[in-house]
Amino acid sequence: MSRPTKHSPERGNARTRLLEAARDIIRAKGFAATSVDDLCVAADVTKGAFFHHFGSKDALGVAAADFWTETNTGFFGAAPYHEPADALERVLAYVAFRKAIIMGELAEFTCLVGTMAQEVYATSPAIRDACGHSIFSHATTLEADIETARLERGITAAWTAESLARHTQAVLQGGFVLAKAANNPELARESLDHLDRYIRHLFHVMEEDIN
Repeated sequence: MSRPTKHSPERGNARTRLLEAARDIIRAKGFAATSVDDLCVAADVTKGAFFHHFGSKDALGVAAADFWTETNTGFFGAAPYHEPADALERVLAYVAFRKAIIMGELAEFTCLVGTMAQEVYATSPAIRDACGHSIFSHATTLEADIETARLERGITAAWTAESLARHTQAVLQGGFVLAKAANNPELARESLDHLDRYIRHLFHVMEEDIN
């Protein structure tokens, strides 16, 4: 998951400021390269305050993944892609919305939990699991619309709503990696254009049948 955000150290309590700092700095530098000192400076807190709220840097990583999940749940829950009456239109509107929020610098739109999962999956199981929960729980929010669209259009192919929901996240995370590798956000947008075409193909519709 991802959305454009900027760290605002003047807002919230020390714990929240540290989580906001983690959200922004880890996306820019990676988890290993982000030091406790970096986080404290960005959040305008002391190192003592850091260890008051988090017993270790790994504990901060787990909390940052949970914070990402919590804040993005509200963000995506209020997003306009839920508005269309037709289920398939809602699924395609989700893809369009994800493309629309790819803006600004790479660290502003790429995914915190995707970034951390790629880096620490073998070295910090607790962070990996928190990141996995975030990604997979977001995917489940798409399943009902996908399944309704399958029923409404009589789709009987072997693929499932769950597998397509997971695939949307695979495309997003892969698009973010390509954007980072080339320092080019357009590659992430391009991936979502292909995802839109793929979903239309699965449901046997053309663009003019929806729009």
